[in-house]
Amino acid sequence: MPMLLWLLLLILSEQMDYNGTRASVPKGVAPKAVLLLDPPWSTAFKGEKVTLTCRGISQSPARGDTFWYRDEKPWKIQHNAIQIRESGNYQCKTLGSSLSDAVHVEFSHDSLILQASHPVFEGDNVTLRCQGKENENAREKVYYKDGKQLPNSYNLDFITVNSVSRDNSKYHCTATCTILSIVSIKRNSKRLNIQVQELFLHPVLRVSSSTPIEGSPMTLICETQLSPQRPKVQLQFSFFRDSQTLGSGWSTSPELQIPAMWTEDSGFYWCETETVTHNIKKRSLTSQIRVQRVPVSNVNLEIQPTGGQLIEGENMVLICSVAQGSGTVTFSWHKEGRVRSLGRKTQRSLLAELHVLMVKESDAGRYYCAADNVHGPILSRWIQVTVRIPVSHPILTFRAPRVQALVGDLLELHCESLRGSPPILYRFYHEDVTLGNSSATSGGGASFNLSLTAEHSGNYSCDADNGLGAQHSHGVSLRVTVPVSRPILTLRAPGAQAVVGDLLELHCESLRGSFPILYWFYHEDDTLGKSSAHSGGGASFNLSLTTEHSGNYSCEADNGLGAQRSEVVTFSVTGTSRNRTGLTTAGVTGLVLSILSLAAAAAALLHYARAQRKPGGLSATGTSSHSPSECQEPSSSRPSRIDLQEPTHSKPLAPVELEPMYSNVNPGDSNLIYSHIWSIQHTKENSANCPTMHQEHKELTVLYSELKKKYPDDSAGEDCSRGRAHEDDEENYENVPRALLASDH
Repeated sequence: MPMLLWLLLLILSEQMDYNGTRASVPKGVAPKAVLLLDPPWSTAFKGEKVTLTCRGISQSPARGDTFWYRDEKPWKIQHNAIQIRESGNYQCKTLGSSLSDAVHVEFSHDSLILQASHPVFEGDNVTLRCQGKENENAREKVYYKDGKQLPNSYNLDFITVNSVSRDNSKYHCTATCTILSIVSIKRNSKRLNIQVQELFLHPVLRVSSSTPIEGSPMTLICETQLSPQRPKVQLQFSFFRDSQTLGSGWSTSPELQIPAMWTEDSGFYWCETETVTHNIKKRSLTSQIRVQRVPVSNVNLEIQPTGGQLIEGENMVLICSVAQGSGTVTFSWHKEGRVRSLGRKTQRSLLAELHVLMVKESDAGRYYCAADNVHGPILSRWIQVTVRIPVSHPILTFRAPRVQALVGDLLELHCESLRGSPPILYRFYHEDVTLGNSSATSGGGASFNLSLTAEHSGNYSCDADNGLGAQHSHGVSLRVTVPVSRPILTLRAPGAQAVVGDLLELHCESLRGSFPILYWFYHEDDTLGKSSAHSGGGASFNLSLTTEHSGNYSCEADNGLGAQRSEVVTFSVTGTSRNRTGLTTAGVTGLVLSILSLAAAAAALLHYARAQRKPGGLSATGTSSHSPSECQEPSSSRPSRIDLQEPTHSKPLAPVELEPMYSNVNPGDSNLIYSHIWSIQHTKENSANCPTMHQEHKELTVLYSELKKKYPDDSAGEDCSRGRAHEDDEENYENVPRALLASDH
């Protein structure tokens, strides 16, 4: 009767294990129960007691009845803890847990035993203790493994063996025992096989399908279970196919996702599990996986642009697709009339594209495609492709009556596209501004005429359009050359009256004309110099004036299209040079000294003249007579003035021929004094002796000098004001004809 009750409870327990609460991995296996020893040694002396405790899933004492096994046979049904005195292999089991690992407990009659700590798991460090009976004093203890002494193990009560494994190593110890404190005997313990428990179960490989469809995903799971007594141990996993590592190698995840399986992925798979410390590694059994292939079907050809209507030069895309099919598919494209295919692609896809770049008129025709994944090619339907020709880039040319376009010329702009379907509309542009358009219904292009002005210089272009896209020509540059206009000559001097030593600027400018312009400067038809202008504003030429620079000036402008000459400008130079600094700083003292000097010079000349006077000399009226060999020729460039510093006569006048006459005159300005130095009377006799003397110069020539007049009441303010008002009068010493002075008075 007790045996029947035991069997009934055992059957109910097994059903609970299978249908009740179970660990997640492996599937269908409940977590093992844990058997603990107290004291924690698997070997004891005969007569001692050992307490066995059975723990369930939560590592807490099992609730309810606990099933105890001895030597793999049902033994007792009691609470979770029992005491034993007999040697044997003990196991336990609780509701909700599977059978624990067997623990061998040895009760020895020997006087010397070797004890190992319990529990011990793979990779753990284990403690070994060599123990004698209470009435024997054991000393000089030595520990051995497989008959070899362990290093550093002499005369120790216990030692530690690092990282043990589930192998068949045998351990024992020796010691010298003293009996009754008189007799010493050397004893050996029995061989001990350390009971090492599994840290985790051998992994099991689980696959989502052993015959997946090609292209479908696959999930691999490496299942194992840690010992409930070592729940914090970290594991890592790796998956293999035919000795090839899958994924990124070792990972803490027990799952591997494969996005798509292909026929070449068929083979033998397994997984491995190891601790992160790499000291324990276990491998699963292999599983064979065969990937299934699906034949292609419903092959279709699509052309872009949609409808197969293309323009020459565009890119065409031929898209071949299949509705069904798996694995590697080979696509090919074909054109009617061609033996060889246009292209071929093999790829893992239900769609493939073939690009035809820059289609030509010869690419028009009928097309189809084919697809094959080893089960035979499947063809698509035919599609018609047409190709139209757009206009090419037009060429713009100029047609003018001469090489260099001039203002007033009639210019023809001709635009032509060498290829393109007519009619073609041509548009003409000047600096991106539309000039006009013209349509051509056949080849030859179109033209547009312009009557050129100066504003027509610039960049020209044209475009052509036949409805398939406009094309623009390259820009063509046109330069309309404008002849120079008649230049204007301007003379620029420092003051109103130019004197010797002044810097005269001759400025010549044509208001119209294409650059560069070359300007020439002339004095009495003699070339002075030239200057080139590359932009507006004309050109200048500078002269440092002398008495010879009086006369007629002109300039000429030329830009290669015909020179133009300016009008003549007459210019005169006063004989006395400017000296602002001397007159300003001399003051009143300088004026008085000048007057005294002139008076002294005049007196000397008068005395000399009287001493040398002879019959035939100066007349009583003050006109001078000259010997036949003496004459004076006036300057052609200054007919009305004579320079004191540079006389214009060809020979010096003999002193006996001069009759100085001195007088001060005031030509209407109270601030100026004119001193009459000398006069020369041209008579018929000396004119006959000088054939170069002209008739218009027969009048009396009188030479004067302009002097500054002193102001009696020269206060500070009046002097400054008067000095500024008469600045030019103080510095200009002029030669004034005597007749003019007489009329002024």
